[in-house]
Amino acid sequence: MRPLELKRIEPRGIAEALEKAAHYRLLNEPSQAESICRDVIAADASNQYALRALVLALADQVEHRRPAGPEARDVIARLEDAFDREYYAGVVLERESQALLGRSHMVRSAAYDGFRQAMECFERAELLRPGNVDAVLRWNSCARAIEREKLEPEPPGPVLQLE
Repeated sequence: MRPLELKRIEPRGIAEALEKAAHYRLLNEPSQAESICRDVIAADASNQYALRALVLALADQVEHRRPAGPEARDVIARLEDAFDREYYAGVVLERESQALLGRSHMVRSAAYDGFRQAMECFERAELLRPGNVDAVLRWNSCARAIEREKLEPEPPGPVLQLE
């Protein structure tokens, strides 16, 4: 059986479609938002709003399906603004780290590392757009998660001593 050929939306319907994508994210239906974003991108491959919304829709699904990272990072690379690339990379890392919580000790240390990497992205984003509070708020959210969950880096392994 051959795959179904998807229908394309008209360029004049992009704004309405993007409103619907935001609406479905608010309704906690990120897979529907993802589908809409993909339709918009098929009609306008460089639509920055759709690319950002797609990253968020993928990140919204991180606990329910495959990791968002690899695909989201491909989409992030298509963002034109350096702030957006850093900020959304941080969001994806933060969401993936949040998903790791509640698992084994080793994974909890991976969550710590992920939150710290996200914080580094948010710090770079803050430097790119001083005065924008988004990166600061996300950095603080990661810091609070580390504190609340009492996350720590993986302890160093045993040191071999030669006689």
